[in-house]
Amino acid sequence: MNDSATDTGGGTRQQGQHSQAVDGGNAAGRTGDGTRAVRAGLPEPVKHEPTLPGPVFAAHFHLPGDPTGPYTYGRDENPTWTLLERAIGELEAPGRDDVETLVFASGMAAISSVLFSQLRAGDAVVLPSDGYQVLPLVRAQLEAYGVEVRTAPTGDDAQLDVLDGAKLLWIETPSNPGLDVCDVRRLAEAAHARGALVAVDNTLASPLGQRPLELGADFSVASGTKQLTGHGDILLGYVTGRDAEAMTAVRRWRKIVGAIPGPMEAWLAHRSIATLELRVARQNATALKVAEALRERPEVSGLRYPGLPDDPSHKIASQQMRRYGCVVSFTLPTRARADRFLDALRLVDDATSFGGVRSTAERRGRWGGDSVPEGFIRLSVGAEDPEDLVADLLRALDESAD
Repeated sequence: MNDSATDTGGGTRQQGQHSQAVDGGNAAGRTGDGTRAVRAGLPEPVKHEPTLPGPVFAAHFHLPGDPTGPYTYGRDENPTWTLLERAIGELEAPGRDDVETLVFASGMAAISSVLFSQLRAGDAVVLPSDGYQVLPLVRAQLEAYGVEVRTAPTGDDAQLDVLDGAKLLWIETPSNPGLDVCDVRRLAEAAHARGALVAVDNTLASPLGQRPLELGADFSVASGTKQLTGHGDILLGYVTGRDAEAMTAVRRWRKIVGAIPGPMEAWLAHRSIATLELRVARQNATALKVAEALRERPEVSGLRYPGLPDDPSHKIASQQMRRYGCVVSFTLPTRARADRFLDALRLVDDATSFGGVRSTAERRGRWGGDSVPEGFIRLSVGAEDPEDLVADLLRALDESAD
């Protein structure tokens, strides 16, 4: 994997705000992920003002004369969003000033904004057949609007086979919950050669694990509810894009549907980003230890974690991911065994979602939207001590045995 200390700092500058430089942290004029996360999106320092200004609660702004300037009405722009959007842009595309980030009320709001702003009746879109479990609902709505929807699995770059004539390729890598990985560069090049736009759901990797725009994607889309904010107390989504015309359409869609985050949520998200590198480093290291421990258990099958050298996705993940993520998936023999295992855990909450500082796990089949075995477990590794978490998992496996 790439060394984060060699990445160029910097980030997006958006109208009405100025950014503190984050590229002077060492003699080479470069910064690592920790420095960037701590300082991302901060305004220029002003004497007696806080480093990170508090949330701006405003539905309207003073606006005499013609409606010019960055802030006119609360559904369109908010100073708290601007700082957060710049921070995310600096993480997703450091050193670039030609990208734009827009924040949304949830990850699905962000996903919908790209799909429904870029597609029209008669267009074709390629979705992953093994992606997030709400995508079948999205498919039904797209088809109701006259959009042709094609699907193929994430693994083995299978979406290549159904690309011809598509307007948009939607990639989810690693896939949720199966953790398959596809070659983003290869798929993006093929899609662009056919005239298609490319969007990558970057939720599971986070911008510290993968930078889709650097791999050729037009959009990086994610749920900020997950590891980006990391505390399980915010619903948020975002879109970062490099095509100005396409992002104008996304912005228009946000305005039309009003899928905007509250200022408090935006402020909490920005505050949480400061610890992102610390959380990601701990969670990724622990996830590998957890996967290695589970690999030795005879009752565990179908174990997936891209960081394992023998994982089917390890080779391509190592070429395009900087970190492998905090999610481990595996299958226990039966639904009953999985339920007993989850009930026996003491340091892991039985809850959906992932990426939080507290470990969570669930029998994913209970939702009915994923094509997984009844005993399939999606485990999100938190920030607990690795030894404690591994011990809890192994003890729960022992106690849940028949």
